[in-house]
Amino acid sequence: MATDFVKRYEKNPILTKDDVPYAVQTVHNAGVAKFLGRYMMLFRSHLDTGRSTIGLAESDDGFNFKVRPEPFMMPSTEPLFCDYEEYGVEDPRIVHLEDAYYITYSAYSRHGVRIGLAATADFESVERIAFITQADYRNTVIFPEKINGRYVKLDRPNSEISPWSIWISYSPDLRHWGDSRVVIKPVTYHWDQMKIGPGAPPIRTEKGWLNIYHGVFPTMDGCVYRLGAALHRLDDPAVVLGVGDRWILQPEDPWEVVGYVHNVVFTCGAVAEDDGTLKLYWGGADKVMCAGTAVIDELVELCLTDSRPPL
Repeated sequence: MATDFVKRYEKNPILTKDDVPYAVQTVHNAGVAKFLGRYMMLFRSHLDTGRSTIGLAESDDGFNFKVRPEPFMMPSTEPLFCDYEEYGVEDPRIVHLEDAYYITYSAYSRHGVRIGLAATADFESVERIAFITQADYRNTVIFPEKINGRYVKLDRPNSEISPWSIWISYSPDLRHWGDSRVVIKPVTYHWDQMKIGPGAPPIRTEKGWLNIYHGVFPTMDGCVYRLGAALHRLDDPAVVLGVGDRWILQPEDPWEVVGYVHNVVFTCGAVAEDDGTLKLYWGGADKVMCAGTAVIDELVELCLTDSRPPL
């Protein structure tokens, strides 16, 4: 069985603050999707106020990105949205669903963190739709198709009540969500023991929905963020077929080990290619963007043959 599940791009990092034509301090935690054959990246950046905005970069090959001259999303000034985005918009995920590209993002304010839903048809303009969680929630990913007539999402409450676990919810209209239940929990003295959360939107495979997630382990020198994989049943994703017992990526390169937050690899985006590979994108140490490739079947096999219990 493979041990190096992710092959890093040899020219990492693929995007830094020096590549952005306006003033930012970081470039990290980006959602990525294909649009008309091009890779569209929505990345988070800290400003020198400490608050976050979302920028847009695009690429023909998925590795060499050019940033547009203005941010794609700033904290809203419109009623209701402005109240819950005053501290910044963060960690976007992109999913192509039906006729639009939907963006889930973390909205921070004095009221905590909750998830906003926006949509774009062309990556030129963006429309905010609704807030789809209460506080405190992060890391929301929407499945790229309806399942049994309903939309489905995974997310992670920011709570120690059921410590930082992955939950599933359902919706008839993308706005109103319920029928929620916990599906994956951290495991004591395991690489993901402190908290976990969905990373990239789930990827359909023949054997199930592939969920690339992050897991956090506390050490005497701070927390280490790594990536792992889980597999959900195609027709009932509340059923977890397996959770990989081993991580698939950990901080190793200098820009992953040292940065704004040390020892972090954190994904919000992955693109499945026609040849059975996956382009995976992750923020390194909350400062730069990195990329790599993986074989989808190897990640699926990890979940099925070398797994730990989901709960």
